[in-house]
Amino acid sequence: MTSSQPPLRLGTRGSALALTQSRMVADELTAATGRPVELVRIVTPGDQSSAPVVELGVGVFVSALRDALLAGEIDFAVHSYKDLPTADHPRLHIAAVPRREDPRDALIARDGLTLAELPPGSVIGTGAVRRIAQLLALGLELQVTPIRGNVDSRIARVLGPEADLDAVVIARAGVARLGRSAEITETLDPMLMLPAPAQGALAVECRADDSDLVGLLSALDHAPTRAAVIAERSMLATLEAGCSAPVAAHAELAEGENGDEIYLRGAVISPDGLRAIRLSRTGTPAGAAEIGKALATDLLDAGADTLMGSTE
Repeated sequence: MTSSQPPLRLGTRGSALALTQSRMVADELTAATGRPVELVRIVTPGDQSSAPVVELGVGVFVSALRDALLAGEIDFAVHSYKDLPTADHPRLHIAAVPRREDPRDALIARDGLTLAELPPGSVIGTGAVRRIAQLLALGLELQVTPIRGNVDSRIARVLGPEADLDAVVIARAGVARLGRSAEITETLDPMLMLPAPAQGALAVECRADDSDLVGLLSALDHAPTRAAVIAERSMLATLEAGCSAPVAAHAELAEGENGDEIYLRGAVISPDGLRAIRLSRTGTPAGAAEIGKALATDLLDAGADTLMGSTE
């Protein structure tokens, strides 16, 4: 299928991972609709700062892309879904949630070691307070240090010539999309390390009033992934009002007696890893948002909002 129409402009961050993800979406859209797509690189405040992401705030990698969308400089954008604020934007629309990559976390360690094989005192780097809290909760006598940087630079701190860490924990999806899965020494079971809400998922966003493009992008939507992500982010959104402790969630779709069911697991962990509340809920894909809200309410009822000050 060919098209004489002008290329659609896809806004993307300039990192290797963002470019890979955006090119993947662009190629899928062209294959599905025949419309050519060109990438437009947008520099975000998050790319220009070395401060920890937790200090920069939610949406730091998203705001510049959204500004370019609203200004008409690009037609659509691809985000790592977990970077998006949970509140809907009044003028923008998530037109597609493509099939999700593996949402689990991955360990990349020296000498091919697994988490259990790392000796006491080993230094593990990771960028997320959620991962830090869950690593501390395992009681493995490991030293956990916060790090920043792209996937390649994080792996280099373990496997590069100037390596200064024994291991890093990062999202498996990013490693896989960059073709570096062979360097993963262990994919972490969600029972040990529950992922971030929407981890491994992408959000394809355009202006809400661009009905033609909304329709075009819908060809990329993967309904099971969208339902899982809605459940996870609905839980997060409900918790954000009452809890600032590390939050984790993972939804899976499985065949039930009366059709597909969502199984949603959620956890809130104190930053020092000493306390955690882990609960689950099930329901139908159509009720994904309600499942997330209900699980968040269950977590708050169980005292999740009391975990935020546990490091003091």
